[in-house]
Amino acid sequence: MNPSHFARRFVTTLPWVFTAVAVMAQTAPTADLGRVDVTSGRDNDTQQRRESTASKIVIGREEIERQGDSNLGEILKRMPGITLGGAPGRGGGIRMRGLSQGYTQILLDGQRVPPGFSVESLTPEMIERVEIYRAPTAETGAQAIAGTINIVTREGRKGMPTELKAGSSFQGGYASPSASLVKYHDAEKWTANYTLSVNRYAAPDHSENDLSRTESIGNNAYTTQRRRVSDSHYGREGMNATARLQLKGDPGETFTLMPFIALSQGTTPGTIQATQTSTNPSTAVGSATANNENQNHFAVARLNGQWRRKLSADSNMEWKFNVGGWNSHNEFQQTSTATRLLPSLSENSHVQDRSANLSGKYTNVMGGGHQWVSGAEAESVRRTQSIVGTYQVGPSVSGNADYQASSMRYAMYSQDEWQLTPHWSTHLGARYEGLTTEGSTSAGNVSNHNSVFTPLLHAMWRPNPDSRDQVRMSLTRSFKTPSMPTLLARRTYTRDDNSATNPDVSGNPNLKPEVATGLDVAVERYLPQGGVLSASAFHRRVQNLIRNVITQESSGRWLSSPQNISEAVTEGVELEAKFRMDQWIADAPHIDLRNNLSFYRSRVLSIMGPDNRLDQQPTMTANLGADYRLKTVPLTIGGNVNYNPGYTTRLSAEQLTTLSQKRVMDLYGLWRVDSKTAWRLTLSNLDPRNYNTGSGYRGNGVVENSLTQNRTWTNVQILLEKKL
Repeated sequence: MNPSHFARRFVTTLPWVFTAVAVMAQTAPTADLGRVDVTSGRDNDTQQRRESTASKIVIGREEIERQGDSNLGEILKRMPGITLGGAPGRGGGIRMRGLSQGYTQILLDGQRVPPGFSVESLTPEMIERVEIYRAPTAETGAQAIAGTINIVTREGRKGMPTELKAGSSFQGGYASPSASLVKYHDAEKWTANYTLSVNRYAAPDHSENDLSRTESIGNNAYTTQRRRVSDSHYGREGMNATARLQLKGDPGETFTLMPFIALSQGTTPGTIQATQTSTNPSTAVGSATANNENQNHFAVARLNGQWRRKLSADSNMEWKFNVGGWNSHNEFQQTSTATRLLPSLSENSHVQDRSANLSGKYTNVMGGGHQWVSGAEAESVRRTQSIVGTYQVGPSVSGNADYQASSMRYAMYSQDEWQLTPHWSTHLGARYEGLTTEGSTSAGNVSNHNSVFTPLLHAMWRPNPDSRDQVRMSLTRSFKTPSMPTLLARRTYTRDDNSATNPDVSGNPNLKPEVATGLDVAVERYLPQGGVLSASAFHRRVQNLIRNVITQESSGRWLSSPQNISEAVTEGVELEAKFRMDQWIADAPHIDLRNNLSFYRSRVLSIMGPDNRLDQQPTMTANLGADYRLKTVPLTIGGNVNYNPGYTTRLSAEQLTTLSQKRVMDLYGLWRVDSKTAWRLTLSNLDPRNYNTGSGYRGNGVVENSLTQNRTWTNVQILLEKKL
C-alpha cells in the first residue's frame, strides 16, 4: 500500500473519531452520575473489554438471556456494526462492518469453525459468552478482514441450578415448539455441564418475481415479460447437544472435553405459478404450474479438547484439538405442466466433510510488563461432494457437480503484550499462514497454494492511568482465503431459466487470497457506575478482490465464476452508547439504554461509480434498545429497533443488484413468578414488511431486470423458564 495514501487516510479518519468523542465528553459529566445497580456479570464483561489491548466487545450470559432470542444471529444483530443477511426473522449470514459473510472469522471456543459448519446450529442456551474483536490478533488469527467473533460454549459454575426452558413460537399460522435443558455436576476432581435442545421449526414462504428482458437480435428488439409466484411451507425437526467436562490434575493443570452434536431433517413442499409474454416468436408464452418438494437431512458431530499445564510460576503450555465432521443429503423434485416456462428437474446431492485441527500455545510472563505468547496450528479438511441432476427445459440437460477435495492449513505466530508505562500498553505480533487445496473432478485435477504473512500492531493509551478514558489504535494486515467450493466447484446449472440475472455457476482454481491493510482507531469512556461510550473508525484497503463475473458463452448460456478483479477501499465510523438513563437525568426511571450507529463507505477501484461499493455493504446501520424493570410488579419489559437502509451495488459495468431496507422491531416481557420461575413473551419483527431483492444487466445487446418480493411475518414466542 502507498504510505502517503495511507497517511492521508489516517489524517482524514481521525477527525471522525475525535469529533464524536468530543460531543460525548461535553455531555458526559465525570462527577457522580447517580445510583446505578450493575450486576456482577455485566461488570465483569465490561472489565474484560476495558482491559483488552486489542479492541474487544464481550456479550455475557445476562445480555444473551435478556430478550429470549431463538438463535445466535438475533443476539448479534444488536451489536455495533453487525448485520444479518437474508429476510428479517429468517436468520442469515453473520457480517461485521457491512462486509459479506466470508470477511468475518468465526471461532468456537477459540478454535476456527470448520468449513461448512453453521453457527446457527448453536442455540443461545449453549453459549456462555461471545467475544467480538474488531481487529485481528496473531493468536486469534488474521483471516478476519472485517473482524472476529469468538463463541464460548456454556461453562458450569458451582451451585448452578438445573435450567429448563419450554415453549413455542408462532409465525404465519405455524407453531414451532422447543425445549432446552442445562444441567451442572461438580465433584472434587471434575466438573461437568451439558445442554440439550430439541425443536420443531415451521414457517411459510411467499415470494413474487417479475422479470423484464429486451434482446437485440439483428435489426429487431424483442421484449419478454415474466411473472412467477412461489409458495412453500418449511418444516424441520432438530436436536442439538453440547457438553463440557473438565478434569483437574496437579495445580495449574486442567483437561477439558467439549463434544457437540446436531441432527436435523426437514421437508419443504411448494408450488410455482408462472405467466410469460414475449414479442419474440421463438420464446415460449403462456402459463404454467409446477409442484416441488425439497427434503434435507443434516448431521454434525465434533469434539473439542483442551489441555493446559503450568510449566513454572511464569509460564504455561496449552494444547487444543478439534475433530469431527458433517454429512448433508438433499433431494429436490419439480414437475411442471409446461417445461418451456417452468423446468421439470430432479437433483440429488450428498456432501461429506471431515476435519481435524491441532494447535499448541506457549505463554510466558516475563519481567518488565511483557507477556509473550507463541504457537502453531495445523488443520486438515477432506470433503466429498456428489450432485446429480436432470433439468428439463424443453430439451433435457443432465449433469453432475462431483468433486473430492482436501486442504491443509498450517500457521505459526508470536506476539508480545507489553505494558510500556502506566499510560501505554502495546500488543505486537506476527503470523504466517499457508493453505494448500487439492481437488479431483471429472474435469481433471486442480491445486491451489497460497501463503500470507501478517504483521499486527495494537496500542492502548490512557491519559490518566486511573481514568476511565482510553484510546485504542491498531495497524494490521489481514486476509480472506477462497473457500473450497469457490476454488473447485464444477459447473452447476441453474434450476431456472438461464439468463444474465440467473446464470450457471462454477469455481475458479486460480484464485488468490484477498489481502487487506487496515487502520483502526477508537476512543472509549467507561462510566463510573456502569456503561460505556465509544467511537471508532476503521480503514481497509483490500487487494486481489474476488467478485463473481458474469459472461455469455458462445452457446448462449450465461456463466458466473469468481475472479480476482482489482483493489477496493472501505472505511467507516461506529458509535456506541450503553448506560442507564438516571446517569444523565436526575430522578429518571432506571431504564437501560443500548444504542449504536454505524456509517460505511466503500469503493471497488476498477468499477466506475456510483454505487461501486463492496457487495452487500449498506451505507449505515442503527440499533436502538431499552430495558426497564418495574418496581411495583415483578415485570421487566424491553424492546429493540434495528434498521439497515436499502442500497444498490454495481458489481460491474453491466451488472447491479438492489436490496430494500430492513427495519425490524422486537418487544419482550419477562414476568418472574418467583426466584425460580419466569414466563417470557417475545414479539419479533413487529410491523413486518416485504424484503425485496433485485438485479439488473445491461450489455451485449441485452437489458434485463429482475425484482423479487419476499413476504415476512411477525414471530410470537411464549416461553417458560424454570430453575430446578
